[in-house]
Amino acid sequence: MSTKTFYERFSEWTRNSIMLRIASIAILVLLLLIPASMIEDLIRERSSYRDAAIREVSSKWGEAQTITGPVLTLPYTTYFKDNEGRVTTSTEYAHFLPESLNIQTELSPETRYRGIYDVVVYTTAIRCAGEFTYPDLANLNITEANVQWKDAYVSVGIPDMRGIEEAVTLQWQQKNYSFDPGVASNDLFTSGISVPVPLDSAQRTIPYQFDLQLKGSRSLRFMPLGRTTQVDVRSDWPNPSFDGAFLPDEREVNGNGFTAHWEVLHLNRNFPQAWKGSQYRFATANSQPTPPDYYYDRAIEVAQAASTEASGYSFGVNLLRSVDEYQKATRAAKYAILFIALTFLVFFFVETLNRKRIHPVQYLLVGLALCIFYALLVAISEQLNFNLAFILSSVAVTVLITLYCHSIFKQQTLTLFIGLLLVLLYGFVFTLLQLQDYALLIGSIGLFGILAVVMYFSRKIDWYALAEGGSDER
Repeated sequence: MSTKTFYERFSEWTRNSIMLRIASIAILVLLLLIPASMIEDLIRERSSYRDAAIREVSSKWGEAQTITGPVLTLPYTTYFKDNEGRVTTSTEYAHFLPESLNIQTELSPETRYRGIYDVVVYTTAIRCAGEFTYPDLANLNITEANVQWKDAYVSVGIPDMRGIEEAVTLQWQQKNYSFDPGVASNDLFTSGISVPVPLDSAQRTIPYQFDLQLKGSRSLRFMPLGRTTQVDVRSDWPNPSFDGAFLPDEREVNGNGFTAHWEVLHLNRNFPQAWKGSQYRFATANSQPTPPDYYYDRAIEVAQAASTEASGYSFGVNLLRSVDEYQKATRAAKYAILFIALTFLVFFFVETLNRKRIHPVQYLLVGLALCIFYALLVAISEQLNFNLAFILSSVAVTVLITLYCHSIFKQQTLTLFIGLLLVLLYGFVFTLLQLQDYALLIGSIGLFGILAVVMYFSRKIDWYALAEGGSDER
């Protein structure tokens, strides 16, 4: 009997060693995490392109709008003595909020397209009405003789002035006055419209009304400036997201659109009905065109977070797309390791128990096919409904791997088993993607069940006997 050379013994060991096969499979799984990670980068990149398209369209149509006002402002003169005894004067501003603010809004969204991306924008017809009370100067320690009555004005804060579609007229004391762009003081906001108004001390209650035709995108918000603020919004958009400091007291959402009603009291906010100067300021961070730059967006977020607390009481509605395909694709990509590991585990058991030799290159090709699924999913979901894209991508990959496995195993039973496994895995992930609140619970239970099945079917395998080439059952 001839003695085997070292090379022959090493070659036989590499073919039969269970631990070496397990280590090789583990290394392949880790290597396949590289393309899986690249797929997630691709999803983030495509999502950033979509966001850039939204910013570009919004910068030309109109940014997110927050209606702040109306506010009645009275300029007054203050006197100071310097160190040399000379008297100097300066103009300060006192601001008064309305006694009541009633807003009726008809929101009309529409979809614009930039390349393959669709962007939700809107036009809105806003009617603001209510009452001011005659300014109480005593509470602010302002001498009436120092007030510049002829320069009193009413202002409304509008972040993106490009969204104004028609001239705005204020009905004040039964007379009409036209708004002009800009505000005399930056105490309240830096972007808006204003109009000079007369004040008659004999009229303690001053009714007002104005209509505003406005364009914007993404969201429409309001500031609760009235002692009592009531806002009604009506739209045919079926997927609203109500956010901000207050949720609607009443709302109805269905396939034909939504209606929402808010009622906010001055006691619900932390700023008064009247004050002097810039003690309370309403941020208008998005008053300038937004370039397609992530860092600019972050700067806006930081500026909004650092603004005075008065700006934190806005409320309104966001217009959401019915499906965010990139968010769902990202969630699906997180299960790539599950697909690869379970498929390779089945291949390993088939190879071990049925004495079917599977080359590492074959493992690698199957793993790459599993990774290609996510690229297909992103590409198709940009053109079609996400659920349909998931079904088409999963069917394509399942058929590809099943046919390839048939050429490897040469057995119909094993081939059908692999196909059924992939169908169950894709069905499991598809179900998780449809869930929101229970996704973690169902996912954890599913993984526990998978592990239990693997442990059950491998419970009688004698791994030492397999390593020695003997019986595989105890």
